[in-house]
Amino acid sequence: MAEIGVAAGGRVRVLGGFAAFGAFWGAWGAALPAVQSHAGVDDGQLGVALLCIGAGALLSMRLAGTLVDRWGAAALPITMAAFGAAAALPGLATSTVGLSATLLALGAGSGAVDVAINAEGTRSETATRRPILSLAHATFSGCVVAGSLATGGLRAAGAGAELVLGLVGGLVVAVAIGLWWAPAAGDGSIVPTRASLRHLPRILVVLGVLCALAFFVENAWQSWGAVHLESDLDASPALGSLAPALFAGAAAASRLGGHALVGRFDEIAIMRAGATAGAAGTLVAATAPVAALALVGIVIAGAGISICAPILFSLAGRNADEAVRGAAVSIVTTIAYLGFLIGPAVVGLLADATTLRAALAAAAGIALLLAALAGRARP
Repeated sequence: MAEIGVAAGGRVRVLGGFAAFGAFWGAWGAALPAVQSHAGVDDGQLGVALLCIGAGALLSMRLAGTLVDRWGAAALPITMAAFGAAAALPGLATSTVGLSATLLALGAGSGAVDVAINAEGTRSETATRRPILSLAHATFSGCVVAGSLATGGLRAAGAGAELVLGLVGGLVVAVAIGLWWAPAAGDGSIVPTRASLRHLPRILVVLGVLCALAFFVENAWQSWGAVHLESDLDASPALGSLAPALFAGAAAASRLGGHALVGRFDEIAIMRAGATAGAAGTLVAATAPVAALALVGIVIAGAGISICAPILFSLAGRNADEAVRGAAVSIVTTIAYLGFLIGPAVVGLLADATTLRAALAAAAGIALLLAALAGRARP
């Protein structure tokens, strides 16, 4: 019975961590206009400040992997509590410098939590021999949608950036406190270690690059989907806003379905099929003559490509020694995050040189490349 309780506690920690993480980022996207207004910055200044999120995350991820290995199960609630505290700060900023500084802290906290929750997921999978990361990433996507809708309701009622981010930051801290008391799966919480990875094993680099390709396609559509519908297909703002929402919803549903498939079918085959579907959906959405067909393509793209990252994170953690699991996940996460960051920028540069349709269609080639290279992920 005790083992069952620990296994259940491990799943609670993983799903609770991903849920809180998704709720914040859903709220953040919907609250960003209010943050910009409160800080008094224009679009260009906001763009520069937003780069600090990525910079902070890239700076913290490798360190977070080492801390996960040294602190064991305590790493997740500690990093999540720090992230929750940082989450409230951008709503208080009143200048470009202030906003940039708070976003650097937010990014550092986000990067640390990203590593900690994925390492926690792989620890749970190894200890219980039951898949969890696809379900966890589905939970994240679902909570992104929920956080966005809840923030929209709060803003419609007159709430400002300070209140919205303060509430969601408090929620994240409350979840962190709950995770502190939940038992962790495996023995990582009992025997922390000082071992770490001081070099980059080839397989982890390969997994990170493959995940970067998946994130490239994901964030290309999340960032440019609404713009494509409104500028290329003359969709209304309301219809255009469906693009990122439907992509996230399709990702949540697909990852939930992927959770049922992992363990029954070969993971590499699942990933290859998902990447191929992502390429097909991307091509349909990029070349569609009407908004309705483009939305269908976006749903297919989201459902296909989103199944790849959880599998890659799972492979990285499950095939690493317990002593260096956090470091292994941090390597993959750091490399993968580069794809997440450069995807929208590359699409923008290609669109400037050609057209947005052509740039988004090129993302289909990235998805096909992932499908072709999927076999390299096999340990």
